[in-house]
Amino acid sequence: MNIDDLSWQARHHGGVSPRMVRTFLDLGQMELLVRVARERGDWNCAKAAVREWCAAGEFDRALALLDPFAEIGWRPAEWTTAEIMIGRGEADEALARVRPAPAELDDGHVCSRYAELLAMAGRVEEAVEVLTPHLGEYWLRSRLVEITEGRGHDDLVLEVLTREAERLELVESAGCKRCGEICGTGPMDRWDVLLLISRVLERVGRTDEAVEVLRAARASGRRHPVDFPEEYAELLARQGLIDELGALAVEDPRSALDVYAKALEDAGRADEAETVLRDGIEAHDRPKDRAALMRLLVRQGRVDEAVEAGRPTYEYYGCGNLLQWALELLVEDGRPGRALELLDERTGQYVREHPEHVRDLRIWLLGEAGRYKEGIAEATALNEREPGMWDPALARLLERDGRPEEALALLRSSTHYLVRHDLPEMLIRHGRPAEAFDAIPTIAESRAVAERRERERAERREQDDPWAATDMFSVEPPF
Repeated sequence: MNIDDLSWQARHHGGVSPRMVRTFLDLGQMELLVRVARERGDWNCAKAAVREWCAAGEFDRALALLDPFAEIGWRPAEWTTAEIMIGRGEADEALARVRPAPAELDDGHVCSRYAELLAMAGRVEEAVEVLTPHLGEYWLRSRLVEITEGRGHDDLVLEVLTREAERLELVESAGCKRCGEICGTGPMDRWDVLLLISRVLERVGRTDEAVEVLRAARASGRRHPVDFPEEYAELLARQGLIDELGALAVEDPRSALDVYAKALEDAGRADEAETVLRDGIEAHDRPKDRAALMRLLVRQGRVDEAVEAGRPTYEYYGCGNLLQWALELLVEDGRPGRALELLDERTGQYVREHPEHVRDLRIWLLGEAGRYKEGIAEATALNEREPGMWDPALARLLERDGRPEEALALLRSSTHYLVRHDLPEMLIRHGRPAEAFDAIPTIAESRAVAERRERERAERREQDDPWAATDMFSVEPPF
């Protein structure tokens, strides 16, 4: 166990991933998590076990598991230890153990966690004081609102945020780009603060004021961030101001039309919601509105109509493409064969532009349709052209075809990076959790593989373009 490996795990989900931890917990394999936390120094396992023990009131066991991590200076373990101590009524000692050194007060992440613990200990004024110097960072403004919720100091939070909005107003009014840079602000920061003020007003029941803050901001005509109209629309929807929301949807359909339609549906006016969406699609045809219409139709059990509603997007490139969702809807509706037909309807150009995506979807659908032999043949042929690339998909098909030992043997011999997830998950499905844990690389092993792959990628890039790895301004070319 060392800080470098634990830091790497936190960034890359190496060792036992959070998803795998959840799977083991769902299977009741708590003792295995504890064993791996102790023997391998796996933080994800330790954190999950500690959470479960604390929920059961077994604080001493939780603290004992945390001790080795805290002793080497792993900060998340120290924070978690302090959190447990606060829960046991030992707030003063806990806060003393994790109080930031003067040099750390410039670190927003440290101050955020310390402020959270102060709020948990009922020392909300101190928490606000710790965060106030960092309110130039949008995420720490949000943390201020989050950690003070339900703590009974909303007036203080509103006072601090109002002062910040006034400061930003002065910066913006000065019209000085240089000043804005020095203050660490951008032109959109004031809007972010206004949204937070509205959120705090709403949570304390001052809903008219919450709406008015955003209504006035929008009426100012100033340039706003792209998400502001949607935030405003969602506030109107939560407050049941459907007529005002409808007017906003007319003025800014890109941001508010889907929110308006959902509000109509929630009010028992589903037919009107469908008409609003269809009219909007006819006028502008945005994928976002087609997705909203699909969701509405699915909630009404009209799957075929939902699939048809998304059809015009199925050969778009990027996030506007609703094809995969449509395929999933048909599979969930028990019609994987129809999903295969929909995939096969894609044009030759789309298939040529997205060959791996189409092949992956096709093999998945063959499995869902029970056409295992056909899927195995196609995945095997693909593997012959691209050795190892299709091992995970081929293994899943072998497993579903009743050949789990062949599937496991394939995964054990594979070098595909996804095997680190697929092999233990398959072992778990077959009632072999201990083997599954043994199949998961340690943090150090995961890190070594990832770093080797990164070196190999860098070497390939250098081979493709030798000058890419040099500083073209400091190295004299050999000609």
